[in-house]
Amino acid sequence: MNMPHSGRSLSLGCALLLGAGMVAANSTDVARTSPGPYASTTRGRYLVRAGDCMSCHTAASGAPFAGGRAVPTPFGTIYSTNITPDRDTGIGAWSEDDFYRAMHEGISRDGHHLYPAFPYPWFTRISRDDVRDIRAYLGTVTAVRQDNKPTRLPWPLSMRAAMAVWNGMYFDEGIYQSDPTKSAQWNRGAYLVQGVGHCSACHGDKNFAGAVDTDHPLNGGFAEHQFAPSLAGGRRDGLGDWSEQDIVGYLARGHNAKASAAGPMAEVVEMSTQYLSEPDRRAIAVYLKSLPAAGEKAVAAADADTMKAGAALYLDNCEGCHLRAGTGEAGAFPPLKNSSAIQAVQPDTLIAVILQGAHVPATRADPTGLAMPAFADRLDDTEVAQLTTYIRNAWGNRASSVAGDAVHDLRKKLSSNPAR
Repeated sequence: MNMPHSGRSLSLGCALLLGAGMVAANSTDVARTSPGPYASTTRGRYLVRAGDCMSCHTAASGAPFAGGRAVPTPFGTIYSTNITPDRDTGIGAWSEDDFYRAMHEGISRDGHHLYPAFPYPWFTRISRDDVRDIRAYLGTVTAVRQDNKPTRLPWPLSMRAAMAVWNGMYFDEGIYQSDPTKSAQWNRGAYLVQGVGHCSACHGDKNFAGAVDTDHPLNGGFAEHQFAPSLAGGRRDGLGDWSEQDIVGYLARGHNAKASAAGPMAEVVEMSTQYLSEPDRRAIAVYLKSLPAAGEKAVAAADADTMKAGAALYLDNCEGCHLRAGTGEAGAFPPLKNSSAIQAVQPDTLIAVILQGAHVPATRADPTGLAMPAFADRLDDTEVAQLTTYIRNAWGNRASSVAGDAVHDLRKKLSSNPAR
């Protein structure tokens, strides 16, 4: 059960809102009375979908939840595991306590430690009822007999006993505790973001050991060779200029007037956040808008020659969709001007989009799912660096410049990603 977070930007989860959808004032869970098996599996299905579990636990062309999806990390490759109810290769023989222990302590049924690529440091915040419902739903999916793939980690990281030391240093076990000074809606949002959503697994800065900065958990971080931007209150590279409704719309549709989801986030919207209930999306927005801005670092002005070359590349390759002023086309092509994702501390996601292309999520609200072509075969490393630097510094944008070596390194990493 090495379940990875798989770099999911804003992989948000939540519990079902039953009945009128009211959140108990003194609880992060939903009030309910003696739910039967159907209620439990229905809630579990919602949680599993909202947590993007199927995406992580399904390999390309593989059976749902049967595992085998490769997730690159700075330490090596980890493969998601089979969480279907097959008794031999899945979790069919796991008891409720076995499953709860894995979710809350990061320890598998046979006693071995899980790697934190399976986000138990976040899942430990989930209530026992919600964990029970997740397991109940997983017990209803089609059982698939498929052995788990071994991780590809070097020694000594390949020794799971090392995780006991990691846990002692970086793991803080315990269910989410409500903040009595905050509203029920804020606490609901905090519970979702910090728990099954495990947002900071992607959007948090990590130390040398892969542990997230708990003091500033949502100020942006790397995952799967891309940079998940800050969700804090920065106006240049965070959500400071986003309204609550901007966040709600983004989670539901995959785009708003300020940005469109791309890369891993597009999959998250398609498979996960579009299915959140409106009250849960609103609670998440309330919580995220309460996060303070991180201190902005000074950025040196981009080189004039680089900007001139980048402007010419933009004219030839980008202006047709994103327009000369970088404003994009509402509902079709995202704006580049004043974009927090474009001005993120690290440029890797923008570089990856230029190299690999992107698609707007296809959702129930907007089923079209427009696509952007890849430019990896058309532009060399220097040209991608010049274009990226231009976009990050044109139209009033302000962000660090990009070197050709950085593009070369990322191109190599992306091309060497194991097949999923």
